[in-house]
Amino acid sequence: MRFGLRRCPRLLVAPALAVLLFVMAGCGNSSIVGRWRMSGAENQTVWEFSGNGSVLVGEVRGRYKFGGENRIKIETPFATTVYLVTLSNDQLVLQEMGGSRLEFTRVR
Repeated sequence: MRFGLRRCPRLLVAPALAVLLFVMAGCGNSSIVGRWRMSGAENQTVWEFSGNGSVLVGEVRGRYKFGGENRIKIETPFATTVYLVTLSNDQLVLQEMGGSRLEFTRVR
């Protein structure tokens, strides 16, 4: 059996594509999709994340996009904010860089 230099790149293509797809899938986080109520009383604001990148904060529409290092950028007509995201089961925490911390529970 002869392996020349021409065959080696083909052998690397499949693993490289698998890694690329894995990394691309990590850029978005589909587990955030759904309705989230800010922690506190029952009448707290509900944030609704859709799978198409739109977000509804109370009655304000906006867009969200995941970035690297567990960050999410949320843009509304009033502000653009980048948060550090912590998501665990039915708990969501959005931490502003050097700022406020928002805690949510998934609405069932």
